[in-house]
Amino acid sequence: SSVVVLPEADKILNRAPMFELNQLLPIARITADPTVLVVRADSPWKTYADFIAHARANPSRITFGSSGNYGTMHVPMEQLKSATSTFMLHVPYTGAGPALLGLLSGQIDAVASGPASVAGQIKAGKMRALAHWGEGRLALLPDVPSFKELGVPISYSQWSGIFVPAGTPPDVVTRLREAARAATRDERTIQVMTTAGTSFQFQDAPEFDRFVKDDASTMLKVVKQIGRVN
Repeated sequence: SSVVVLPEADKILNRAPMFELNQLLPIARITADPTVLVVRADSPWKTYADFIAHARANPSRITFGSSGNYGTMHVPMEQLKSATSTFMLHVPYTGAGPALLGLLSGQIDAVASGPASVAGQIKAGKMRALAHWGEGRLALLPDVPSFKELGVPISYSQWSGIFVPAGTPPDVVTRLREAARAATRDERTIQVMTTAGTSFQFQDAPEFDRFVKDDASTMLKVVKQIGRVN
């Protein structure tokens, strides 16, 4: 999902973008996992209401970690800040793993992470999920409400998909689309995905193309809200 953010982030930083979206041709979306707001299990916040009340009463006192500026753990938290008119301090790490370790060690207060990355820690009683950025309930975390359920109109997912360079021959595009669709129906592949804690959220090329354009439009607004981050 960073593919729709990076060109705009480069522009905000006055850098020539490494690529533009029009250089890529969508083939298929494979996954789309909503991020989850997670705190330590020993934190004072038992619910999202507790968390956001503290954030409002204590501007910039709550810290959240991410895998880096404009990344998939940073952007959803900026959405939350904007939607709730709160101020929380962003602490960028060198990757998702270090950010999660930062949370467990008490360096930071919260993270927005993919559900598969935190489900084990939640079940082990080391982390607590307060809300997620998806629709409805998540299979991995069925007791965790979505932000939309809680009255916060935001959504975000860490999605993955297949792209090829624009101008790829149509027959190659067709074969790749067929292969992607076949993979999502393969029982062994489905089992591997399930074991990894995710599932296929397949979209064929036309639908995926619309999804990418919509996501890029939404993320452009978020990147502009974030502004220049050094």
